[in-house]
Amino acid sequence: MLFSWRSLPPHVAVGRCASTIQASVQRFVPASGSIDSNALEQLQAFVSHASRLFVISGAGLSTESGIPDYRSEGVGLYARTDRRPMQHSEFVRSAKSRQRYWARNYVGWPQFSSHQPNQAHFALRDWEEKGKLHWLVTQNVDALHSKAGQQRLTELHGSTHRVVCLDCGQLTPRAELQKRFAALNPGWAASAGAVAPDGDVFLEDEQVLNFTVPACDACGGVLKPEVTFFGDVVNRTTVSFVHNKLAESDAVLVAGSSLQVFSGYRFLLAASERKLPIAIVNIGSTRADHLTGIRVMFRVLTFLLNAFTLRFVSKELIGVVNVRLMLLYSTLVFLSREAFRRACLSGEGAGRNWRQVINLLWFT
Repeated sequence: MLFSWRSLPPHVAVGRCASTIQASVQRFVPASGSIDSNALEQLQAFVSHASRLFVISGAGLSTESGIPDYRSEGVGLYARTDRRPMQHSEFVRSAKSRQRYWARNYVGWPQFSSHQPNQAHFALRDWEEKGKLHWLVTQNVDALHSKAGQQRLTELHGSTHRVVCLDCGQLTPRAELQKRFAALNPGWAASAGAVAPDGDVFLEDEQVLNFTVPACDACGGVLKPEVTFFGDVVNRTTVSFVHNKLAESDAVLVAGSSLQVFSGYRFLLAASERKLPIAIVNIGSTRADHLTGIRVMFRVLTFLLNAFTLRFVSKELIGVVNVRLMLLYSTLVFLSREAFRRACLSGEGAGRNWRQVINLLWFT
């Protein structure tokens, strides 16, 4: 398995990389089977033949960055708790519900906003830079694609990093709102529980009774994360724009999404009607399995790194190099990242620790 060296702060010693990263990444990543060389070759051919690839990404990308999803067996929010995400109608009609949501979100924001893109995000950005990726539509609201530098991007469900006034429409950076929360609630303290996929934190009701929620500083209206809550619909203009991008594409890849929500599934239906080739990479089953000719039940990160890296280096190498050599090649490429090099130099016993990390990557 491969991890995101870019997410490591420079002061982290390599000796701690193996155990720390493995624990944080594995916590919310569902189990999957061993790598399938035949599926790998199919995906290589699929991506190689596409010249204007349309990608739909889901929570399966972000679990590799330590952000849990909702539906994965054993590790998703639904499997670990009986709590459910905020409904749009409840947020809009109930001041108490908004107070509870924002109190939990205030506590959870520092952790949620600190998550960094993993190498799957950077791989998709590289596809864009190389002209392979025509457009990326993400169902995630964590802004990790933006952090990775993706430009040809639609955040279908919005972003938790922006806040909108429901009355006047003014947008505010979520980081700025955090400062207002702190100023209005001096000394307010609460014990944080597990972080949910939307950045919420589980707190008891009595812990949030004294929490003050700021109003819009322009009109005094109600503030809401600029995300599509459950029960709401995606803006029609956004949907139309994405359909246009799909019409310009020649193949569709789903990366890390079960497509259970219609807002994303609709684009698979449209792609099928256009008879576009479709490939799906996701650990669990998806709503669109019947629409695809290539279905891979494996971790998105591993495939994005190892199925296609050599394609962009030399097409002639494919068919000659086996899967294990691809893994080694990708490992060496990403171990050379500058951030990881600085981390290694800051630790003691660098030579031994390099071997430890390589063994972790190679044999797990």
